[in-house]
Amino acid sequence: MQKENPVKRLFEIRGMGQVLTVTAGLIVLSIAFGIVNPVFFSSRNVGNLLRQIAPILLIGIGQSYVLITGNIDLSIGSLIGMSCMISATLMTKGVNPWAAVVITLVCCLAIGAANGLLVALCKLPPFIATLGTMTIARGIAQIANGNYNTDSIGEAAEGFRNFFYYGKTLGFYNTIWIAIVLWFAFNFILTRTRTGRHIYAIGSNVEAARLSGVNIVSTTLKAYLVSSFVSCVVGLITCATSGMGTMDSGNAYELYAVAASVIGGVSTLGGQGLLFGTVIGASIWGVLQNGLQFAGAPVAIRNIVIGIIVILSVLLDIIVRTGRHVGKKSAKNSAA
Repeated sequence: MQKENPVKRLFEIRGMGQVLTVTAGLIVLSIAFGIVNPVFFSSRNVGNLLRQIAPILLIGIGQSYVLITGNIDLSIGSLIGMSCMISATLMTKGVNPWAAVVITLVCCLAIGAANGLLVALCKLPPFIATLGTMTIARGIAQIANGNYNTDSIGEAAEGFRNFFYYGKTLGFYNTIWIAIVLWFAFNFILTRTRTGRHIYAIGSNVEAARLSGVNIVSTTLKAYLVSSFVSCVVGLITCATSGMGTMDSGNAYELYAVAASVIGGVSTLGGQGLLFGTVIGASIWGVLQNGLQFAGAPVAIRNIVIGIIVILSVLLDIIVRTGRHVGKKSAKNSAA
């Protein structure tokens, strides 16, 4: 029996074509910025760049899970702010930093559970449900310390700050290792477990998935819990970075999460996407921000460029997906 060509098998994976395309784009961008300013490839800048990419990758993972189910999570940015403020407030009140982490995680998971239940059980449109919880989470972030940013979390939290941001392991910042470990864990769940198969199934066709015995409520809930978990982790990283809680932490991060996902080939129509693509999407976001900064481009131009790329990525996905659908329909009609 002739063995199947591994390259052919690679391209047959749904969504792999766009992943390889954006990977090529990332390489071209990196080379271009390296030519404009050789400092771009310095070891110091590469280390800082990876540390900047890590939080975007984490929230991209959460948004990817939700998008693959055919939904969206707009509460990510506010959950980051809520996580940052609750953890910092508790630590400034004398609570042990690791106890503060556990309490913060429980609070964030509660919002994630609310998102999943509102969308899957109460049948609210995900845009409306997560818009509401986005506002609630931001309100909690504001009242956590009486509508004020916190003071410094102090020397007692030095271990917390080193673990989430400043410390290094094997020459790499811990923030990078956190992103790598969580990516492998959630990629395994998505690609190797029944939960992952169910997530793709309800994103492809929710009614067919229901008839096949998939628990829609449980699966959607799990996707939103993943999103709230990684948002909590990014909030803790933000707190460790600044050493204090700020009420506006995470502003616009839900947009960065969507950017990392859709640039990496995760379909906004559901049922398609690879977490490896999310790595590339987050990397493109980071390289653009970093490279355009070295090129002297103002923040406004950076935001415009990334916004255009997001729109083009979604537009390409819609054209490809609907084009295939139309092609199948036409074939059936001609056969009739």
